[in-house]
Amino acid sequence: MLYLILSVVFSVLLLVNFRAHARFQVDTRIAILLNYPVCFLTAYLHQPSALPLHWPASTDTALMIAMGIGFVITFLLSGFSTQKNGMAPTSLANNISLVIPVLINLFILKTGGEITWSIAAGLAFSFGAIYFCSPKVSSTAGVKPVVSLLLAVFVAYGLTNTLFSYLNSTLTAQVGGTLPFIMMLLIGSMAGSALVLVWKSVNGTLNWNRNSVLASIPLGLPNFFSFYFLLKALDAYQNNAAVVLTMYNLSVILLSTIAAYVFFKERLSQRQWIGLGLGCVGIALLNGL
Repeated sequence: MLYLILSVVFSVLLLVNFRAHARFQVDTRIAILLNYPVCFLTAYLHQPSALPLHWPASTDTALMIAMGIGFVITFLLSGFSTQKNGMAPTSLANNISLVIPVLINLFILKTGGEITWSIAAGLAFSFGAIYFCSPKVSSTAGVKPVVSLLLAVFVAYGLTNTLFSYLNSTLTAQVGGTLPFIMMLLIGSMAGSALVLVWKSVNGTLNWNRNSVLASIPLGLPNFFSFYFLLKALDAYQNNAAVVLTMYNLSVILLSTIAAYVFFKERLSQRQWIGLGLGCVGIALLNGL
């Protein structure tokens, strides 16, 4: 449970970073795309012996590289959808995408163990909490939602989370442990980020400045630790991704909502209070309490 809590705390620190970007004139796209080398360096400093990396079979290596690139693609899709559809619909599509890894892990990969009444009820309460805690989607005059983009965000986040848990369960021990596994994923992310940075720089769509580059450091550190402790949590729960990913995503939503209320004085709506209550019940049920 400690690993899961630490992963949630560091994930919320990422969101706090994003809140500070506007104040310091940071181009969030640059900070995110440059945070992957920071993550890689942090992993190396924790375990220098991880290099040289011991790559698995070619098919598995391709999957790991694709997973790393997938992180970048989901970010770009989310950003594009936010521009076209707004933050609320995109956030909802992202949050509800959790249903994909949960169903795949429970009924196809069968890594969720026995589906008890407590697990089933916990998942039901958790998805209710995610819905109520997500920003309320309201229609905007003259703006027609791009449904295909929302569907792409939903599928991309769902599949990357599924592949993430699957590769962790099958390859982590084979490649030498959690840190080498993370470093291999990050190589794919760095390659994808480099291509995007070059492309957008040539197009002149990035606001390059000192603050945007430096912001990648306080972003990359919590990003690495959120990944690291999430993988440790999956190992601790025997890679029960259906339960771990649900508790992780739900806890991030709940804690970020509370942090916004405490530190940024954001008032919670009745809808969000309902979500917080459902979320607490859901987490308790998933833990068999």
